[in-house]
Amino acid sequence: MDDDAETTAPRPGTVLAVHVAPESAAPVEPVERVEAVADRGLRGDRYFDGAGTFSDAASETPNDVTLIERETLAAVERDYDVTLSPGEHRRNVTVGGVALDHLVGERFRVGEAVCEGVELCEPCSYLERSLEKRGIREALVHRGGLRARIVESGELAVGDAVTPL
Repeated sequence: MDDDAETTAPRPGTVLAVHVAPESAAPVEPVERVEAVADRGLRGDRYFDGAGTFSDAASETPNDVTLIERETLAAVERDYDVTLSPGEHRRNVTVGGVALDHLVGERFRVGEAVCEGVELCEPCSYLERSLEKRGIREALVHRGGLRARIVESGELAVGDAVTPL
């Protein structure tokens, strides 16, 4: 491989944490690995069975998996003095080293699974109420992560690469 090809290839990010909540409004639980099922979600998560807060049957937006950047969490702490413990943000996958905003409308691999970025995952009033942290909604506007559809099933785990396709 020549040097130009090496420098233009996308650098992978990394899965730093994975969380699922078995029921709507239930606390999230950390897991080391999880099965991502196409057009369904993460096995063991509330959205897998259509039981999440935003599982409205009329919704056309897939809730298969949500991701958030470690770098965003650090910026929220720095800029708004709001600290979120692991999983407290209620996103399924925390990643580092990948710009999730750039993946809207794009396909990317997370571990063995292939996902497609659907839209930014804007914060909701439910998050602020459930966390009882004033300012969290404002702090996460336009940087609350990514909502994605799982297009090819596979396992994803802490330490896996996140690679744009």
